[in-house]
Amino acid sequence: MDLAQLIEHYTPSDSTVELVRRTKLALLVGITGAGKDTIKQALLAKTDYRKMISYTTRAPRMNSGIEEVNGVDYHFIDQTQAMVMIEAREFVEVKFVHGTVYGTSAEQVRQAYEQHKIAIADVDVQGVGEYKTLSPDVIAMFIVPPDYETWRQRLALRYESPTAFDAEWPKRRDSAIAELQQALRVPYYHFIVNDELERAVEAADEIAHRSDTFLRKDDEARLIARDLLAAIQTAN
Repeated sequence: MDLAQLIEHYTPSDSTVELVRRTKLALLVGITGAGKDTIKQALLAKTDYRKMISYTTRAPRMNSGIEEVNGVDYHFIDQTQAMVMIEAREFVEVKFVHGTVYGTSAEQVRQAYEQHKIAIADVDVQGVGEYKTLSPDVIAMFIVPPDYETWRQRLALRYESPTAFDAEWPKRRDSAIAELQQALRVPYYHFIVNDELERAVEAADEIAHRSDTFLRKDDEARLIARDLLAAIQTAN
């Protein structure tokens, strides 16, 4: 089989599944501009978290004028290395997106487990679903801005000009709608409203440390996410 077929039929080993079930894992998801990366970095500044660094076959990119660093932003590998890892079943999950391989290795989870830390990663909604299939105890947190106008303002700041933002807006809008729809269809997301960063980090930290149970404030945050989705859907 070629690389795409191997990934399509990939399943992690039994030992990897057991490792995932024994490890405390917290997964962060969020629409672009919600503040997911900032919250993740704030959590990683605490001593009880360990970042799971994904593998990818794409080349390093520039972020804010700084090139991504191997072993920090991603583990950059070529397709031959990816094939070897897939055949050895070294990944927890692996995807093939527009010709590029993305995956998380079992070793990343193992390091967190052995250090008695919470393994943390930012993934997409598909990735969360795959982890939840392996272990229902994996904690999934979906970061949302407090309202539509705040989100649009934050998102616009990422672009060098209003023209550049306007060109990307339809794609960003459609992606946000799809992601929110998928997240709201399932019961396992803890929604976190990033209205004030310190409060959002505290909420994420509290959720990551408690058992995967839901409180009244989880329901309230879910309602805000629903309202946000409705507002984005009706926006031009």
